[in-house]
Amino acid sequence: MNKTIRRSAVFTLLLVLALLVRATWVQFYEGQALADDKDNRRNAIEQYANPLGNIIVAGDAITGSAETTGDLKYKRTYTDGSLFAAVTGYSSQVYGATQLEGIYQNLLDGTDLQLKTPLDTITNKRADPGDVVTTIDPDVQKAAYEALGDKKGAAVAIDPTTGKILAVVSTPSYDPSQLSAGDSDAWTKLTKDADKPMTNRALRQPLPPGSTFKLVVAAAALEDGLYSDVDAKTDSPNPYTLPDTTTDLANENASAPCENASIRVALQYSCNNVFAKMAVDLGQDKLKAQAEKFGFNDESQDVPVRAYTSVYPSDMDKSSTALTGIGQFDVTATPLQMAMVSAAIANDGKLVTPHMVSQTSDSDGNVLTNYDDSTESKEIVSSSTAEQLQSAMQTVVEDGTGTNAQISGATVGGKTGTAQHGENNSQTPYAWFTSYAKSDSNDKEVAVAVLVEQSDAARSEVSGNGLAAPVAKAMMQAALKD
Repeated sequence: MNKTIRRSAVFTLLLVLALLVRATWVQFYEGQALADDKDNRRNAIEQYANPLGNIIVAGDAITGSAETTGDLKYKRTYTDGSLFAAVTGYSSQVYGATQLEGIYQNLLDGTDLQLKTPLDTITNKRADPGDVVTTIDPDVQKAAYEALGDKKGAAVAIDPTTGKILAVVSTPSYDPSQLSAGDSDAWTKLTKDADKPMTNRALRQPLPPGSTFKLVVAAAALEDGLYSDVDAKTDSPNPYTLPDTTTDLANENASAPCENASIRVALQYSCNNVFAKMAVDLGQDKLKAQAEKFGFNDESQDVPVRAYTSVYPSDMDKSSTALTGIGQFDVTATPLQMAMVSAAIANDGKLVTPHMVSQTSDSDGNVLTNYDDSTESKEIVSSSTAEQLQSAMQTVVEDGTGTNAQISGATVGGKTGTAQHGENNSQTPYAWFTSYAKSDSNDKEVAVAVLVEQSDAARSEVSGNGLAAPVAKAMMQAALKD
């Protein structure tokens, strides 16, 4: 009997010890993983137990928090949500957070270690939330949004001298407030919409840039010394037959003076023959190297939202290289990337790192990180090359394919683009315009890029000058005003 009791006692003791070991393991080794599990409801309850910090534009909060009746006490609210959706992203009780809302989630909900005192860290107390101050200019943002209107497209504006992103717009847009409380009907409608309103076309949808890429080709030719200046005659037959083929590359304007045209004239009339042959004469390696200086093929382009990579391809035959010279074949670019091209040219060849967050701060307004002071500048092309390209771009706007971007009281340079879309260009082409403007009365300047992916214009009326340049003009006017 005693033997049976002893065995039972030992067995029971072993069970207790096993339970203690398991409890200790869960508490000290698996506890954090369980606490951080996305399906742990307590995390959401804690996150939304108090109002979130805010995203700031020009001193005003464009976000807020509203009290609810559920166990998640507060939900995110947005002021002019559709206008700023490409900047803020969304913060949802059910669907998570994206863009600035996602990147700075810990700061905005008070869990960021920068916000905590030593005592808060020891007690794991949630601090008062911080704020995110953006570089966005609300007037430029609104000008782009209204000018794009019902068109499917995107626009970006950058201050060339500081790298501050003044506008990021993608249309059609959406109101992030619809997703704050986890409305499943709104989520389904947005995710199944064929126009993809939640896609940030400005940063995250690279498409063929068409003739706007000719600026990169021209920069490479001048930097390489293939041509001494923008007014030197080029060796460019018209029509130009693609190497190793019998295909003649046509120009949009058959009567344009494109045969042996200078870089200035070739940009003015957007001569395909000139830049296709120039790309072949340079060779893909030199052209790729220049494109990468501007930011192509950069897989870590953070502003701080991670932008999709703009691509200049490799391992091509000569005919494909020729097509890259006019921004076709496998060349793709985001509006951000093409705005960076114009920004570098406008800033005398130097590209300042683009960014759309100026600083982060705690609940008392104390600066935690100042991004304006940490930007870098690198030389993309020489000041001489930049000056020549500025002059040629001004010719495009004054008396070329970009006249719709002219602004009284400002010096404007630009480049139009119409990129083929679909197999054998079977779908409506993309309309592009990239440009810079400098005020004649103050020290303000801006670089922009606009893409119109789809509009209600007839196919024959789709052009960079007709669709995209007026949007760029509205943005530049807003950026330059006193």
